[in-house]
Amino acid sequence: MPTYKHRQCKLCKEDANHVDYKNVPSLIRFLTRYGKIVPRYYSGSCIKHQKMISKAVKNARVMALIPFVR
Repeated sequence: MPTYKHRQCKLCKEDANHVDYKNVPSLIRFLTRYGKIVPRYYSGSCIKHQKMISKAVKNARVMALIPFVR
């Protein structure tokens, strides 16, 4: 049976309790090159921060800070 090393959430390490939709460079870390939101098992984020990331990315798309599709 393989053993997996559990990664800690990057945002939990930074002690971030809010993900801002205006901070585009930090949001781009969680997008694929086509503009899709990266799932939790790739990004290594916890459920709480993944929901914050997805809401922030969707708000940034509506505000035209991030394109919907590249």
